[in-house]
Amino acid sequence: MHQDCLPRWQHGHGFGQDQPRKGERMTRLVIALTAVMMVGEIIAGVVFGSMALLADGLHMASHTVALGITAFAYAYTRKHAHDPRFCFGTGKVNALGGFAGAVLLAVFAAFMAVESVGRILEPVTIHFNWAILVAILGLIVNAVSAVLLSAKGHDHGHEHGHGHDHDHNLRSAYLHVLADAVTSLAAIFALLAGKYLGWQWMDPAMGIAGSILVARWSVGLLRETSHVLLDHQAPEDVREALREAVEADGPDRIADLHVWTIGPGLRAAAFQVLTDEPRSPETYHARIPTELHVVHATIEVQPCDHGPDTRRG
Repeated sequence: MHQDCLPRWQHGHGFGQDQPRKGERMTRLVIALTAVMMVGEIIAGVVFGSMALLADGLHMASHTVALGITAFAYAYTRKHAHDPRFCFGTGKVNALGGFAGAVLLAVFAAFMAVESVGRILEPVTIHFNWAILVAILGLIVNAVSAVLLSAKGHDHGHEHGHGHDHDHNLRSAYLHVLADAVTSLAAIFALLAGKYLGWQWMDPAMGIAGSILVARWSVGLLRETSHVLLDHQAPEDVREALREAVEADGPDRIADLHVWTIGPGLRAAAFQVLTDEPRSPETYHARIPTELHVVHATIEVQPCDHGPDTRRG
């Protein structure tokens, strides 16, 4: 084989992962804001006796660590984007960062629930005015952080079909600050109810309600990121779109199809084409719709055998 053929078929596997992600700079800013407010809420929660406020501060502490993981994942992804040890680049580091953040969310939810139950059993005196003021400041910081990340991120709902895979790292950061905002809001509501209605039990009760909400977010993010990490098949509509495009021209049929996510908005595909009129793999590759964001495809072309099936069961 002539050596000049090799460059035509060889290519890198960075797939743009060496470029800064759109949410990276904002994530660093949010880390700074969260860390400052975290210290203030923890100190205020201890001094003023508010479990809701202390839980919010501890919540922000766990999220400061989680956001740090997010920032590290972004930097690691860029630095090792062209490392040949990674078969399809470092796109899955993004999902790994999101998975780690989801685990921290679950741990915090459990801790928050246990501490809140303890405060119901053993109430403490709450200094409402100062606690409410700090909780309002926390809500403002969390709301600003959520807006910053949301403006730089993608849709924060479920995964959609043609190429709209989430930046799970950014989604993890967004959910962390959103959870902070919710717990701050719950703390304000509980403190106001305690001050004006005498319902001091609302303070730990809001802690329990917040822990349930955070746990649900954690489960959703764990499910999404684990699908990426375990090479879960792409949604049915994505696979059908690829199948229809490849089979549209000529007597070609896909016998085996695998499509999976290898990074935010990036997919790989491997499939076998059975046909009476074999063509080059490049022909079938060119049929893959660009909107599916398949950046790496492995295609096997096999002539169709119309003889009797001699395979053993």
